[in-house]
Amino acid sequence: MMLDAMRGLIEWTPLGLPAFLFVITLVVFVHELGHFLVARFFGVTVEVFSVGFGKEIFGWTDGRGTRWRVSWLPIGGYVKFAGDADAASRPDLAAAAAMTEEQRKGALLLKPLYQRAWVAAAGPLANFILAIVILTALYLQVGHTTIAPLVGAVTPGSPAAMAGLQPGDLITSIDGTAINDFQQLHETIPMSGGSTLALGIRRAGQDLSLSVTPRLMQTRDELGNSTSQMVIGILSDPKAPIRHENYGPVTALRAACSQTWNIVRGTILGVGQMLTGHASMDQLKGPVGIAKITRQVASVGFLALINLAAILSVSIGLVNLFPIPLLDGGHLLYYACEAVLGRPLSERIQEFGFRLGLILVLGLVLLTTWNDTPLRNLF
Repeated sequence: MMLDAMRGLIEWTPLGLPAFLFVITLVVFVHELGHFLVARFFGVTVEVFSVGFGKEIFGWTDGRGTRWRVSWLPIGGYVKFAGDADAASRPDLAAAAAMTEEQRKGALLLKPLYQRAWVAAAGPLANFILAIVILTALYLQVGHTTIAPLVGAVTPGSPAAMAGLQPGDLITSIDGTAINDFQQLHETIPMSGGSTLALGIRRAGQDLSLSVTPRLMQTRDELGNSTSQMVIGILSDPKAPIRHENYGPVTALRAACSQTWNIVRGTILGVGQMLTGHASMDQLKGPVGIAKITRQVASVGFLALINLAAILSVSIGLVNLFPIPLLDGGHLLYYACEAVLGRPLSERIQEFGFRLGLILVLGLVLLTTWNDTPLRNLF
């Protein structure tokens, strides 16, 4: 059992490692580049631009004194500004007080509130822009294929079977929203939170309405990985009609924006359902889990890998907006408090928030690592 667990832990390395490094470096670089460009625009001195954490592997210093570096732990990155105490951009008031007048002009913590807020928000915004650019290019390249939502099989004892769904039924709507693609079922049903859904179906030329309550069940995702999610227990009909549509620049951009919003909405709903017990925490993935998925997707092809980069870019951008100190959203929360109070929060309160944020982030890292590694099967 120990050997099986260790084999599962490293199985993604030959193909997954280069693919993982490509995807995570792209997403992290663009995120930090967003912070960097907006900071430079506002005249903030950027001391370090790092892809990865820990000891520097290699780097260089540009003409404006910024140290560009690649570090040995490739699971994130940071931009350190003048006046920052560390990579988390905690303000160093003592260092700011000792600065010369010229140095104070480039200190982030001494910039106007709106400029600091824009610098904090620029990273996540860059991630959303990256996703939209990637998805637009993909839609221009491959268009969009829809599969008619025709039921091919119903799992015995499943919610669908109990509701009376039958093979050959065509699902036309869910809670009044028109359905024309089987993929829409994968996007809608898991986000139901276990609430009863009104299905519109067409059976033998007749329009019917059925009520079905999704159930949290162990299933497999599109890559064959075991996961727990809300399902009703149906499979697509392999003979279902398929329609392909080519996109122009405008329709591709519109579709990319819509898909980006769907990812944001799905992530928020998913987190909410985990907190309320309507979704399993095993859906949270850390570095090992992402690396495994990256390996699987890379084996499909480069376009699939780029699509994964877009999804991860949206997810990372959104997570960084959560109001947790250490993350960009935490800085925005502090700035919002400053805007309301008319002054920054006290150094003591900010320090307490950063410590609490560190605990939350480390706890999340531990949880996702536990979810990722097959070593948990030993206990």
